[in-house]
Parts: sequence; structure tokens; C-alpha cells
Amino acid sequence: MSVVFKRTQNLFKGLGIFGVLILLIVIAAMVSPQFLELNNIVNLLRQISIIGIIAIGMTFVILAKGIDLSVGSTVAVVAVICADLFSSGVPVFLVLLIGLLTGILVGSINGLGIAIGGIPPFVMTLGLMVAGRGVAMTYANGQPISIGEASQKISWLGHGTVGGIPVPVIVFLIVIIIGFIILKYTAFGRAVYAVGDNKEAARLSGINVNLIEFSTYAISGLCAAITALILLSRLTVGEPSAGVEYELEAIAMVVIGGTSLFGGIGSVIGTAVGASIIGIISNVLNLVGINPFTQQVIKGAIIILAVYIEARRTRSKE
Repeated sequence: MSVVFKRTQNLFKGLGIFGVLILLIVIAAMVSPQFLELNNIVNLLRQISIIGIIAIGMTFVILAKGIDLSVGSTVAVVAVICADLFSSGVPVFLVLLIGLLTGILVGSINGLGIAIGGIPPFVMTLGLMVAGRGVAMTYANGQPISIGEASQKISWLGHGTVGGIPVPVIVFLIVIIIGFIILKYTAFGRAVYAVGDNKEAARLSGINVNLIEFSTYAISGLCAAITALILLSRLTVGEPSAGVEYELEAIAMVVIGGTSLFGGIGSVIGTAVGASIIGIISNVLNLVGINPFTQQVIKGAIIILAVYIEARRTRSKE
């Protein structure tokens, strides 16, 4: 096992995360000629964007040494509420606003429980994951809610293109840019890194640790809501079962992108690359006809390996 670890670690060190992405693209093209077809690339970018947006929000949470297991349930809650509002004839702009605010509200509940209530992030978000799924199921009575005629009004969000680029991809790029600017050039971003690196030191330096932790969960909820609206536009129904396992894929994207689960290290650019790596792996597995259940095993192994590498790297610095 140590030999495998050392070889994998040396590969990451020698190539870097961007090098790994390029290498993976080359391998994917060799394994399946269909990989480089335009339709496949467009579909791949859409798939990466949908969960990638959630992963950007997750990056903020993990940088501050937290975790958010409730994002998948947040997607479901926002989807069914907005689908119901659409079917009731509520104006599109108002529904989109309510959807975003709902996501922020769910994230804020997490933030209050963790920052103010002192509940461990894993426990708080796990509880809200279960509760949120129950809310979605109860609200929708366990059945999908059609958005009706509104599907034509918001189809641009999930199916539209601008200059040949899918709208979800453009939204993903905008989220990446905003996240990058916040973390790189604002006092809030520096505070997020400081809290993740050493919470007590950050508090002693005058940073409002509770506010920073609260804000990262609100951001995570907002990103989950954006994904929910894109998904709703694509499916034209609000599924109470939507977003299942999205939290796991988002966490995998963040960790593979180089963000430390121990906080204080990482970037949204790395997360975007990690999202691309996960997306390409899933895409190739589908193209070569790997059983979906087997794909879950492979993805799980990748997550474990990524966390193992990060843990070893962290211990080596101590």
C-alpha cells in the first residue's frame, strides 16, 4: 500500500493537478474515441457544471474546516418549492429569487447550529440532510412536481447556449470567478483561510470566527440552490429525490482539487480542476459501459485515496 501511495504522490507532485487533468484527458481519448466528439464534450461540461457549482460552495466550508452533508437535500427542497411556485403561476424572476433565498436559509440554519450552537459540522449537516430530505418528500407528497408552462420560460437556464457555450457552464464559470476573487482579494477570503488554519489564532487576531463560519454555510446553501434551479430547468419537474449523493461528489471534487479537509489550504481553481477530473472519469466509465454500481465503487476508492494522500501529506508536515 505504501508503494502505491508513494507512486501516486510522486505523480501528483511531478505533474501537478493540471498535469493530472491533461494526462486524464489523453487517456480518456485513447480509451474511448467518442470522448472527443463535440456532443460528448458539451454534455460533459454540463454535467461537471451542475455539481461543480455545489463544489465551489463546499470549498468555502471546507477551507474554514467544516463540512456540509446537506447540499443534496437543499437541492431537493429548492427544486420542489420552486416547481410548485412555477406551477402556481408565480413570475419567473420571483421564483428564482425565492429559490436562491431558500438555499441561503438552509445554509444559514447549518451556520447557526454550528457557529452559535456549537454543534459539530458533521452532526449538524447530517441532521439537516435527513430533515431536508423529509421536508422535500413531505412538501411534494413523495411525487415529482411539474413546473407546467413555465418550462418554456426557464428552459434557457438548463438547455440554452451563449455563443455555443451551455448556460450552465457559463454560470459555473461565473461562480468560479466570483469565488476566486472573494478568496484571493477580500478580507473575508483571508479570514476564511485564517479560520480554517487556526480558529483560536484567528479569534485572537480579531476575526469574528462565528460570522465567518456562518457565512461559509450560507454560501454553500446558495450554490446548492443555483444547482437546483439549473436541474429544475433541465428536468422540468421538481424531484423530492433530487440531489442524492451530490454532497459526496462535491466533497470528492474539492479534496481531489487540493483543498485540505483539515482546513486552511485550497482554492476554487483547484476545485474546478477536481470537478473536471471527477466528471471525466464518470464520463469515460459510461462510454466504456461500466456498470453504474461498479462506478460507485471506483468513485469511492478515488475519494478514499485522495483523502489518504491528503492525510499523509498533512502528517508529513507536522
